Amino acid sequence: MKQKVLRLRTLTAAACVILVSAWGSAGALADEIKIGVVDTERILAESAPAVRALKKIEKEFLPRDQEIKKLALQSKALQDLLENEGKAMPEADRRSKERELATLNRELQRAQRQMREDLSLRQNDEVATLQLTASKAIQIIAEAEKYDLILPLRDLVYRSARVDITEKVIKALADK
Repeated sequence: MKQKVLRLRTLTAAACVILVSAWGSAGALADEIKIGVVDTERILAESAPAVRALKKIEKEFLPRDQEIKKLALQSKALQDLLENEGKAMPEADRRSKERELATLNRELQRAQRQMREDLSLRQNDEVATLQLTASKAIQIIAEAEKYDLILPLRDLVYRSARVDITEKVIKALADK
């Protein structure tokens, strides 16, 4: 699968190079072609909607995170008790505390795993929404400024700062 994606990216980059080269050799056409580059990673990290989404997710998951920390502290306290006073405890009490610790650790691991899964799903939902919003903003900028081609930065070997429209996209998203 990764090879197919890599091959597709390579083919896309090669096609763009051929296209640009063909246009560049056409002389008069080269002046009319307008190409832009956008850093989607930066947009997903720095744009106003991305920052708002991150804060929203943090607020949403804060109670669960605090509950997990509380369980971890309980587990640590019980483990310390067993290590420090376990040999002095009656056998039945020690076994009861060990079972309690095992149950608490299982509950902690389950809660951590569930939170990671839920957080991942939530982040993916927000990223998908943000990508759609960013794509619309890029399209509006491309049409308004008459760009012929806009490429994602990640597949490029080199780009000039004058073709980078990332700041324009971030600014356009800040207005939303």
